[in-house]
Amino acid sequence: MWWKVIVVAFVVLAFVITAVILYGTNRWQSDTRGLHTKIGAARIPLTRKVYDPRELEGLPAPVQRYFHAVLKEGQPLVAAVSMEHTGTFNMSETGEQWKPFRSTQRVITHRPGFVWDARISMAPAMTVHVHDAYVAGEGILTAKLFGLFTVMKEPSTPELVQGELMRFFAEAAWYPTVLLPGQGVVWEAIDDRLARATLTDGTTTVKLVFQFDAQGLINSVRSDGRYRKVDGALVATPWQGHFWNYHLRDGMLIPLDGEVAWLLPEGSKPYWRGRIQRIEYEYAN
Repeated sequence: MWWKVIVVAFVVLAFVITAVILYGTNRWQSDTRGLHTKIGAARIPLTRKVYDPRELEGLPAPVQRYFHAVLKEGQPLVAAVSMEHTGTFNMSETGEQWKPFRSTQRVITHRPGFVWDARISMAPAMTVHVHDAYVAGEGILTAKLFGLFTVMKEPSTPELVQGELMRFFAEAAWYPTVLLPGQGVVWEAIDDRLARATLTDGTTTVKLVFQFDAQGLINSVRSDGRYRKVDGALVATPWQGHFWNYHLRDGMLIPLDGEVAWLLPEGSKPYWRGRIQRIEYEYAN
């Protein structure tokens, strides 16, 4: 019977697809654990344990207002963070092709490092796994279909390294004690709502302009030159992260929603929109 042949073929195909997905998932999870081990091995103990408001003396006025708004005296300093996000990612460089994603992220504050582990749903039963990471001074950006077949893998160039450290720095609104001057951040005044911050790790230095709202909270973070690939070439492009929906988590006021965009001559081009679903902190001890 021809229909029996078709049924058997579908069963075999479903088995093969399931086996590929399971094998790819296991391989990907193993790679993720390896990255977590590397950022853990590069971890440096914090010498300070808690936040002291006297540390704010001499900082630009909007930066002082920010720390007074989000931290309380004696707040333990964040040593590591584990979080989960949901959201959408624009897969098109020129159009609008938004796909849903779920992700986990592990952050170590010293030495700076993070591993973003995402699953982007391209179509039913078709998932692309993504590692976007900064690990012991190395930039990592890899995407694999089913966690197995490489569709994108960027070399760890100085431009990628700079971009990944910039991401760590821009997302510090989620772990705000990292932005304290005692943690290595240098602040410069611009005006009553803007301040420039500098962070150095090894031989890589990044600068970001932080904009604060009327409540003293970080509204946006901007760079005039994060590198993106355009027709195979790396081009320094204005880039911005925007944050909102602040809530208390472990005594700190942090944003739960965010959007990231390239600022192109024709206008803002968002490519990531997400929300924190879970966040857990580990503190200096």
